[in-house]
Amino acid sequence: MRLSRDPAARRRLAALAGCALASLGIGLLVGSSRDEVPERPGPSAAGPAKSRGPAARLTLRRQLGQLLVSSFDGPTAPPYIVRRLRAGETTGVILFTTNARSPGGLRSLTRALQRAAGGAALVAADQEGGGIRSVPFAGPDAGQAGQGGAAEVQQAAAAAGRRLRGLGVNLNLAPVADVPAGARAVLAGRSFPGSPAAVGERVRAAVRGSRRSRVAATAKHFPGLGAARSNTDDAAVSIGSPRARLESRDLRPFRAALAEDVPLVMASHALYPAYDERRIASQSRALLTGLLRRRLRFRGVVVTDSLEAQAVLDRSGIGEAARRSVEAGADLVLMTGSASWNDVFPALLAEARRSTQFRRRVAQSAGRVLALKRRLGLR
Repeated sequence: MRLSRDPAARRRLAALAGCALASLGIGLLVGSSRDEVPERPGPSAAGPAKSRGPAARLTLRRQLGQLLVSSFDGPTAPPYIVRRLRAGETTGVILFTTNARSPGGLRSLTRALQRAAGGAALVAADQEGGGIRSVPFAGPDAGQAGQGGAAEVQQAAAAAGRRLRGLGVNLNLAPVADVPAGARAVLAGRSFPGSPAAVGERVRAAVRGSRRSRVAATAKHFPGLGAARSNTDDAAVSIGSPRARLESRDLRPFRAALAEDVPLVMASHALYPAYDERRIASQSRALLTGLLRRRLRFRGVVVTDSLEAQAVLDRSGIGEAARRSVEAGADLVLMTGSASWNDVFPALLAEARRSTQFRRRVAQSAGRVLALKRRLGLR
C-alpha cells in the first residue's frame, strides 16, 4: 500500500463511488436503531468461540466492527466515523497525510477518535520511513533502504514509535519484509537491503524497536512481493517463483518477524500460483490459514493490504473481496476509500447471518483483534 491517495487511487475511488452511493441507503439502514440489540445467541452466534473470551459477548454487528479499519479525508473526524466508532461498527482508522497536518491537530484528532471509541480505537499509520510516512513530522527520516544496520533500524523504529504513540497512533503498517529481486523490483527502494538473512535481521530489529515504544508493527507483504515489477495498487500481479524459492528467500524475513513476536502480518494482493492458482494471497485460505497459521504458527492478526487496490478490483467488488478475505483467514480488512464501509459492512453482515461457519470465522478474528488491543493497553 502506498502512503497517499495518488491520481490512480482517486480514479479507483471514483469508479467505486456509484456503487457506494447505491449502497448508502443500505448502509444507513444497517446502522439504524438496532445498534445495541444483541443478535440471538444460538449455535450460529459464535460456535466454538462461544467460551473463548470477550468476542463471544459482543453482538454480531460489533464482532464485525472489530474486523474493519475505516478511513476519511481531512483533519477532523466526520460524523459517520464518530457514529461507527461509538456503535462498535469499525475497529479504528488508517491515517493519511491529509489527516495529519500538524502535531497539535493530529493529537486533537486521535483524542476525538478515542473518545468516540471509548478508548478502544486502533489508529494506524503507514510509517515505513522517508517518503512513505502518513505522519510527515514523525520518523524514520530515512527510507528502509537507507536506515543502516540492525542496531540503527531498531533505534529508528523505537524513536518513531515513541513519537507516533505520543500523537495517538498505536499501529504502524511497517516494516516492509520483502526481499527485492534486483533493482527493477517495484519495492526495491522501500525494502531493507541485502540477503534474505540480512533483511530478516533488520525486520526483526524494526519489530523490536516498535514494541519497545508500545506501537504494534506489521510485517508486509506476505508471503513476499520482492519479485513484483508492478505495484498491486495499480495492476494485477502474479509472482511466478517456485515454492522452493519463495520459502528459501521470500519467507525468511517473515519467519524472523514471527520469531520476534510481530503483532500483525499484512497479506499481499498478488497471486502465487505455487500455493494457490485461483486466489490472490489476501483471499487465499491456502496461504493465510494453511501456510501462515498452520505451518508458520502465527497467532497474531492478519490484515489485508488496501481493499481498493486495482489487483483486488480486477477480480470483484469490494464487498465480495472482503468476504473472501475473512473467509480465507484475514482478521482486519483495510479500507482506504471513505465510502467502502457502505458496501463491506452489509456484505459481511449478510454472509454472517446466512452462514454459521462464516460467523464462527468472524468471532475468531474479533477475538484476535481484541487481544491485540489488550496488548496495546486499549480498552
